[in-house]
Amino acid sequence: MKNSILILGTTLILTLTMFSACQSSTKKVKNAEVKVKEATKDLVDSKKDLNKIRLDTISNYEQFKIEAEKIIATQEKNIAKYKARLSSEKWGIKANFDKKLLELDNKNSELKKKLADYKDKDQGKWMNFKNEFNHDMDELSKTFKDLTGENIK
Repeated sequence: MKNSILILGTTLILTLTMFSACQSSTKKVKNAEVKVKEATKDLVDSKKDLNKIRLDTISNYEQFKIEAEKIIATQEKNIAKYKARLSSEKWGIKANFDKKLLELDNKNSELKKKLADYKDKDQGKWMNFKNEFNHDMDELSKTFKDLTGENIK
């Protein structure tokens, strides 16, 4: 008697578990439709986020470009001003400084061209470009400061 009640109870529990775990085909279809709608919404949200990131990158690039162009213009003015001041110096000193100032002017022009030619809007490439460009600008400023004893930043 105990065995038959135990077997009947176990069978009843297993049967209820199987029926509760099984879904009808209409319920499966509805669940699948809900998942597709959620996935579509996630895709739309992801596209919006990607567009926002691209716009932010473009905005950051434009602001960086304006600031870098100001620094480059300041460096050009300082180099020209220092060249004008050297015009009254002795020939030996002037020739040496003129050569170094010409190198600085060429590096400044290269940076200006590099900034104008940059077109890639990819976030990773932009960060690499920005870091490299800032490093080059700092080196140019440091070289000018070392040469003239002036701080142009």
